[in-house]
Amino acid sequence: MSECNSNCSSCSQQDCASRKQDFKVAQNEYSHIKHVIGVVSGKGGVGKSLITAETAVLLARAGYRVGILDADITGPSIPKVFGIHEQAMGSDQGIMPAVTENGIEIISINMLLDSEETPVIWRGPVLAGVVKQFWNEVIWGDLDYLLVDMPPGTGDVPLTVFQSLPVDGIVIVTSPQELVEMIVKKAYNMAKQMNIPVVALVQNMSYLVCPDCGRKIFIYGEGKGEEMAQKLGIPSFASLPIEPEIAGLCDAGQIEKFENSYLSDVIKYIETI
Repeated sequence: MSECNSNCSSCSQQDCASRKQDFKVAQNEYSHIKHVIGVVSGKGGVGKSLITAETAVLLARAGYRVGILDADITGPSIPKVFGIHEQAMGSDQGIMPAVTENGIEIISINMLLDSEETPVIWRGPVLAGVVKQFWNEVIWGDLDYLLVDMPPGTGDVPLTVFQSLPVDGIVIVTSPQELVEMIVKKAYNMAKQMNIPVVALVQNMSYLVCPDCGRKIFIYGEGKGEEMAQKLGIPSFASLPIEPEIAGLCDAGQIEKFENSYLSDVIKYIETI
């Protein structure tokens, strides 16, 4: 067998001792989290953070206690879309997450920097270490669902989340372009190798609705997301249009005011976990 490079996502050795080793990190003693859902994408720019935010809002509206761990350390956007600009506070017990108007708890690297515009220029192991700290040093309290907004790709941070946190399932976010099918399969296959269930596939930016006639305009072509979900056996699927109104709410930090039901089937499935 070739020498191990510690990258389980590219390894085909299912009986490897490292794969069987338990890398799970304990929660903060003041945290009681029932379910952890990762939101992933094989590439950037598909709206992963938007889907994370909308999923959190819909779960909160359904009466659940929800938190978001922003694991996209080099490109954090969760605080911005919720209008969170203050720094996180801490004590001897741990770090306190910010709380949105509707009670969603949030932690992000932007809340620990001197300025929101300060770049994070760190190597992979340091990024992975921060994600672990967000899990075991943040006082999440009682949560029904913790959503983890992950960076694109299958590198150090997603691997750390899959190995260190008790992830119950992932939502894969994609866009309609033909190239994306290959990218989705990479994320799907990584989750499969790590024994993490894929609970939903969300195709974002699927079409634009003409404001005059109501016709759907498929700017990026008619995507094959639903067909792909069926082929891979992913139990729930959602198709979201391009909505300038949603972009405006994100820019204004008011994502909690959005009104649509595109993710309803995804939410129903997550509730069964």
